[in-house]
Amino acid sequence: MSTDDLVRLRRARDLMDRSYREPIDVAVLAREALMSPGHFSRSFRAAFGETPYSYLMTRRIERAKALLRRGDLSVTEVCFEVGCTSLGSFSSRFTEIVGESPSVYRARSHEESANIPACYARMFTRPVRRPG
Repeated sequence: MSTDDLVRLRRARDLMDRSYREPIDVAVLAREALMSPGHFSRSFRAAFGETPYSYLMTRRIERAKALLRRGDLSVTEVCFEVGCTSLGSFSSRFTEIVGESPSVYRARSHEESANIPACYARMFTRPVRRPG
C-alpha cells in the first residue's frame, strides 16, 4: 500500500472520528479517500485491521461509555446521542465489545468511578475488541 493511500485512508478515518454521530456509509468514506467503495473497504481493513463499520462502531461505543459513566442520560438517549438508530443493535454491539450490557456498565461504572478523574477514566475505559 502506498503512502498516498494511507494518507487518504487516515483522512476517511478522521472523518469517522469527527462525525461518528452522523449516518456515514462506505460510499461517503470512499469519496473522502478518493477510492471506489470496494477498494476502500479492502484497503481500510488491510491498513487498520478492521472494517470501516467496525471502526465506526468502536468509536460510538467509546463515546457511549463516557456518556453512561456520566449517568445523566438513559441508555436509549445514549444510543441515539452516539448516532445509533436501533436500541437493540446498539445494546448487542455494546455487549459484544464491552462484555456487559449498557445498563450493567452504567450501574457498575457509576459506583466504581465516582471519585476517579475523567482523564484517568478515559485511559482505562477505551473499548478493546475481544478476540473471537
